[in-house]
Amino acid sequence: MAFVLPEGLAPEVYPLAWLVGTWTGEGVVGYPGIEETAFTQEVVIDHDGGPYLSYTSTIRLVVAPDDAASLDDAASVDAGAAASDGPGPVWSTESGYWRVPPERPDGLGADQHPVELLVSDPSGHVAVYVGEVGKGRIDLVSDLIARTATGAEVTAGKRLYGLVQGDLMWAHDLAAFGQPMQSYASARLSRADVTPEG
Repeated sequence: MAFVLPEGLAPEVYPLAWLVGTWTGEGVVGYPGIEETAFTQEVVIDHDGGPYLSYTSTIRLVVAPDDAASLDDAASVDAGAAASDGPGPVWSTESGYWRVPPERPDGLGADQHPVELLVSDPSGHVAVYVGEVGKGRIDLVSDLIARTATGAEVTAGKRLYGLVQGDLMWAHDLAAFGQPMQSYASARLSRADVTPEG
């Protein structure tokens, strides 16, 4: 299937054009102190013609009926409200912007472009990731992570995104809570906005 550039997309973000769309799927989250748990996710990457892409992500835990019943009273109220909108309580949300800076760093291959991801989340974090995009793969490392006084102690992160057989696969490693950099979450997402040809 031939790829068509989204209408009105700014030329500056052509290297990221394959990300534009709505993606849904499943993944897993786990970290020292966080039991490994399955989740569902929706990612929306869009544009308004400016030299950036907008980004939102919502992750909801997959909760079995017995697990939902065992939540404490306060969490049960929140989980019930979230479950009415989807498969389980919201684990995390984040929003931000993807950008392709005009300056090309030394050593970057001819088929690669620099890329930046700016994200924020309601748990009190903002982060800037930098890296490169090329051949359907994006590698990012944190350049800056800032948090509020009540935000969790996250000190560094790495993210990998790849287009694999038409699906968006991603992995997120974290250094947090005094732990060294290690796997935190990953998922495989399919386009939810594909229209059949014909």
